[in-house]
Amino acid sequence: MFNNVIVTGGKGFLGKVLVAGFDGNVISLGRTADNAIICDLSNEVPKIPFNTNIIIHNAGKAHVIPNTLAEEKEFFLVNSKGTYNLLKGIDSSGATLSQLVLISTVAVYGKENGIDINEEFPLNGDTPYALSKIEAEVLVTDWGKKNNIPVLIFRLPLIVGKNPPGNLGKMITGIKSGKYFSINNGRARRSLVLADDVVKCIPNNIGKSGIFNLTDGVHPTFKEIEKVIVNQLGVKTPKNMPKILAKILCVVGDRLIKFPFNSKIYLKMANDLTFNDHKARRELNWKPREALDFFEVT
Repeated sequence: MFNNVIVTGGKGFLGKVLVAGFDGNVISLGRTADNAIICDLSNEVPKIPFNTNIIIHNAGKAHVIPNTLAEEKEFFLVNSKGTYNLLKGIDSSGATLSQLVLISTVAVYGKENGIDINEEFPLNGDTPYALSKIEAEVLVTDWGKKNNIPVLIFRLPLIVGKNPPGNLGKMITGIKSGKYFSINNGRARRSLVLADDVVKCIPNNIGKSGIFNLTDGVHPTFKEIEKVIVNQLGVKTPKNMPKILAKILCVVGDRLIKFPFNSKIYLKMANDLTFNDHKARRELNWKPREALDFFEVT
């Protein structure tokens, strides 16, 4: 039983799983009226109850490619300024937390390809999303040290759960519509993590600090992910895109902003990108399940 837990972004994809995963007095904090604490962290300091024990900071902006300077700034307002305002709200409340958890991303490494990337790799992410998440990590780390409060930072890859957003969601939509093509025969590998396993990791590690990659350790191929989606949807297996066609579409997509395919997408789908979670297995007793076994497409 865990009392007085706050989850920011509790109405989002992972947020709903986080809220449901805790027994006790769990409340969500967000900008919509269906949250227990209504607050837009990008421009407001929240009123945190004095008796709050655990805060899981999951709110953030992701899954969008910015096309304007204003859209780029939005990432920093939500992800870094939002984190700053949350910490300011905790300070103002006088609450003494048992744990602060920040949900971060493997995007902070800035890697488009690579194998077995661990927490010691440099943070070379240069997108607004990655840079704003790096700022958020620095903020919570410094705050935790200053206030002697344990802070866990989870860097997550593709998150598996029911109706996932982001690239997995786009993959499902594309396969369903018949507009998705395999690249390089789906040989490239990706790291996944099950949303439920991320949630279960938190109660077992209250009082600990550190930065951790969380994956299922399997790193399936695109072909294996596609097969699960195809079987659940009952649709045809996607065709492989010939290399010459891919190159032509890359030229078009690199020139047209709204075109759904470009060189960056091609390279992501053609190359391995996997992350090492050995640190979490050692220090957090991280024992994840194979994500694809629990992948619910709809």
